[in-house]
Amino acid sequence: MLFKSRLTAVAIAVALAACAQTPKLDPNPPAPRVDAAAQPAAAAWLADVVAMSDAADAQARRDALQQRMRGLGLQWQGVPFASGEHQGVNLLADVSGDAAAPLLLLGAHSDKVEHGRGATDNASGCATVLALAERFRREPLRHHRVAIAFWDLEELGLLGAKAYVADGKTKPALYVNFDVFGWGDTLWMMAPDAAQPLVAATQSAADAAQLGLSAGDKYPPSDHLPFIKAGWPAVSYSLIGAPEIPLILDAYAGKKPKAPAKVMQVIHSDADTVGQIEPVAAARGVDAIEQALRAWDAQSK
Repeated sequence: MLFKSRLTAVAIAVALAACAQTPKLDPNPPAPRVDAAAQPAAAAWLADVVAMSDAADAQARRDALQQRMRGLGLQWQGVPFASGEHQGVNLLADVSGDAAAPLLLLGAHSDKVEHGRGATDNASGCATVLALAERFRREPLRHHRVAIAFWDLEELGLLGAKAYVADGKTKPALYVNFDVFGWGDTLWMMAPDAAQPLVAATQSAADAAQLGLSAGDKYPPSDHLPFIKAGWPAVSYSLIGAPEIPLILDAYAGKKPKAPAKVMQVIHSDADTVGQIEPVAAARGVDAIEQALRAWDAQSK
């Protein structure tokens, strides 16, 4: 996620000042443990995060995704792209549904920055896409076909998503992005249109899952942006603690936060390890978004 690279100089200064007054986050907490028999969804989600976090480089992270997609019976394709001096590879796969149906595209970026293991940013988002793909393959939507995408080079400026949009071959009815889906009690939803039916569906699903929802157009830059700038419908989800959201937005606005949000201490740092994430919370978030998307699909004609 492009949290830090898009902060203004003032925002960086105030965030660092706040960090100086707050105890540092433990950069190497123990990895979470989940009873696979009691909580299979959380265990499967965690296994996907671990597989990507253990990968040595970008290709190995893609290899982990490809292996998981093969296990789901998905036929994936690697789509190379170039942007200036940078070259990357997006991974795309069809999940379910009639080829003539409108496309629901679910995506997350697979790359990470040099520091840390990229567990929160963004193996957590990729694991969420995989979990939803497994569910929609098992029980397809009624009115939409589903495909998934794992974008490369998000951290260099959303380059993989930009390449897909620039190609222009397949415009989705809706693109749903996932970035930083690691812990907490609140779904943070980037929704430029409050009247978008998925917002109401997400609110109902979040209420049922006893999760909070913060929906609106104030949200850090991620791979939803190229879609929105092209006039293509898109939203994005994160899962974090509710108190973090105003702190993040204050930092972006150049205001001095009361304390640094956890996410600002974790991503793009050596602290971005599996030990920071909460798989049981993430599984609850996946449940809620699955139900929201099914309700949204059911309303479509």
